[in-house]
Amino acid sequence: MGAELATVLVVEDDASIRFLCRVTLELQGFVVEEAAGLAEARAAIRARSPAAVVLDLTLGTEDGGRLLEGLAGIPVVLLTGALEVPDALRLRVAAVLGKPFDPDELAVTVDRIVTGR
Repeated sequence: MGAELATVLVVEDDASIRFLCRVTLELQGFVVEEAAGLAEARAAIRARSPAAVVLDLTLGTEDGGRLLEGLAGIPVVLLTGALEVPDALRLRVAAVLGKPFDPDELAVTVDRIVTGR
């Protein structure tokens, strides 16, 4: 995959899922930053504008969807265990992956939105 040195921010409150995302994406040549909540995510975005964001819809008691307003121009892959994702939310993200997700599908999806292939 051709994503070498592109940074992806993974925003996920579950450390094991963050780790899975990190390993999966690093093996594809991405630089991965991590955030467990909205404040960390906003700080990471300010510090280093990522090429893409992998965002959990539910971050403990926080609504991951609230981060979308600050991500103009940054494509988002939404991770969710929800059975239904409102159309209004789907229209604001590049892709939606249900939990549990296939790590290969995550890698392909992120590569596609970062490289445009």
